[in-house]
Amino acid sequence: MKQSESESINILIIDDHLENVELLASTLEQENLKLFTTTSTRNAISICKEFDISIALIDVKMPEMDGFELLEILKANPQTQDIIVVLVTGYSMGTEDVLKGLNAGAVDYLFKPMDIHITRAKVNSLIKMVKHEREIRQQNHELERYQQSLYSGIEKIQKDKVTKENFLANMSHEIRSPLNGIMGLLALLKETTNSPDQKEILDLMEYSSRSLLGIVNDVLDSAQLDAGKILIQRTRTDVKKLVRSVSDIALPLAQDKKLDIVCDIDPNIPDLLMADSLRLTQIITNLVNNSVKFTRQGAVIIKVELKDKTEDVALLEFIIKDTGIGISQSDLKDIFNRFEQIGNKSWQKFGGSGLGLSIVKRLVELKGGTLSVESIVGTGTTFKFINVFALAKAEIDQSIQKTQISALPKFEEIVILLADDNTTSQYVILRMLKEWNIRVEIASNGLEAFEKLCNNKFDLILMDTHMPIMDGIEATKKIRQELKSYKGNIPIISYSASVMASEKERAKKAGVSDFIDKPFEPEILNNKIRKLIFEAKPH
Repeated sequence: MKQSESESINILIIDDHLENVELLASTLEQENLKLFTTTSTRNAISICKEFDISIALIDVKMPEMDGFELLEILKANPQTQDIIVVLVTGYSMGTEDVLKGLNAGAVDYLFKPMDIHITRAKVNSLIKMVKHEREIRQQNHELERYQQSLYSGIEKIQKDKVTKENFLANMSHEIRSPLNGIMGLLALLKETTNSPDQKEILDLMEYSSRSLLGIVNDVLDSAQLDAGKILIQRTRTDVKKLVRSVSDIALPLAQDKKLDIVCDIDPNIPDLLMADSLRLTQIITNLVNNSVKFTRQGAVIIKVELKDKTEDVALLEFIIKDTGIGISQSDLKDIFNRFEQIGNKSWQKFGGSGLGLSIVKRLVELKGGTLSVESIVGTGTTFKFINVFALAKAEIDQSIQKTQISALPKFEEIVILLADDNTTSQYVILRMLKEWNIRVEIASNGLEAFEKLCNNKFDLILMDTHMPIMDGIEATKKIRQELKSYKGNIPIISYSASVMASEKERAKKAGVSDFIDKPFEPEILNNKIRKLIFEAKPH
């Protein structure tokens, strides 16, 4: 059994004359060295195999086999090939003999009669080499263990990441699906209600639903920001109109608290800028909602100023100022931390997910902007963020804009297959589609949708992603792969309450024509249907 590398260094001395062995052993004796001696080359081979010999001093001229032969045997055996060999000789050697030993694997020679000081110095240098090699091996072993631990950690992180994404996707679907139904029913109720009091109640219900939806979105967005999966997508945007829309949406809650909302927008701001309207809306909405939440009386001011403008870009400053409870200077440093509850207990009365401002800061930075906050306790708080926007190079088709904001257009002789297992969702979407003169056939899962498409003619399929028996992605893949001509190429709009990028990518690879998130605005659905129907019909 080999000794541990952490123990003393083993040195073997081989010479057919016992007095030479004893003399060399007494010369080398020191602490942390274990000396093995023998006068037999065959016995030397056994010792090298049985013990962890680090250095071997081998006499060249011996009766059984000479030192060159023993050296070749040791170097040919994987078990002993790493032993450091020094050849010892008592006769004059020519260059050819010296090279023979070095080429066979020896590292040096000792010549008889040996100088004690030179012998010790050479052996000590080899001992240092052995210790250094042991340290390297130990470090390599530690590195290997660390690498293995790292690989295991990465593998666990990847598994946890998939588990987290699946959880978020399922949570998103389970929460957003009923929210979609609630918001859809509210939209339908608004069209059938004339009473001002009832409309006001419906407005507040809608605002509450959107607030709950905002919390869900905050959780999902925080996770996606952590994963680096949120990308800024800039399109032509009317920033002035966007800010007014945010102000209008926040108005019901502000009025309920008897607060004024003041919208002050610089008229010199260009009509169209390249901006990520979704993320810009999210940033301003979070800041405005935050101000409304923490203001008991007075007003919330939304101000947008044009700070600078060139032929290509515009520098805008967005200011959201309130007359709320304010934040102490000691707490300002933590205001953008996730889940942070400000030390002032009065803040805790207002609740919240603790994610909104953290997401705002990261989104602003992702967009290349800067965010700052100023506050005085008892007076109010002012959030400011500055961002550069490229000027849009071309005008938007105004007819499309008017269609989106006016009464939604009707369709003629259109039949849609609606695949959804949620009865509330079915009811809401069915009512919307019928309002647009669209005939609808309903399927409760992906397999039923596939079978109905095989036996009937439809102009488009609205396909929920999450369904029992066969989900929407698998059904889309089956339609694309197994059906021919028009049925195999039928426009498919996939919709889901999960907003995970991985799910959208799977739907895209399966062959969906377009994707819409739940809850969705009727205008968006109407436009997508009209666009796909128009593209699918022969001109």
